[in-house]
Order: sequence, then structure tokens, then C-alpha cells
Amino acid sequence: MHDIADLEMRGVPGVFLATTEFVTAAVAQASALGMPDIKRVYTSHPIQDRTDDEMVALADAYFDEILAAITA
Repeated sequence: MHDIADLEMRGVPGVFLATTEFVTAAVAQASALGMPDIKRVYTSHPIQDRTDDEMVALADAYFDEILAAITA
């Protein structure tokens, strides 16, 4: 969240990505950073045990949502 907030403050568009397990923490951290409306996309959880092919499929599945968040 800190990296995306820093990029946004510099005028570089970004989007925070995390799994659904971290929604509450992300909302709290964005608010604490003074950026409660920072763009974010949540993917399904967990991801740590996924294969490379599964990660590519996950990225493909969320691509449109991520692109929309960055360009909105």
C-alpha cells in the first residue's frame, strides 16, 4: 500500500493488489495513509501455493479489472 500511495502522490497511476484475506488491513492502511479511495483490486485467496500456470491464469482473470482501475 505504501508503494502505491507514493506512486499516486508522484502522479504515477497505480493499483494496489492483494487477496481477499487482506481487505480489512488494506482499507485501514489506505485510510491511515490519508488515501482511503486509493485504487485496489482483490484476488482470490490463497496464492502462495499456486503454480506458475495458475498464477498466469489468475493474472489473466483479473487483467481487465486491474486495467480499469489504473485507467479510471
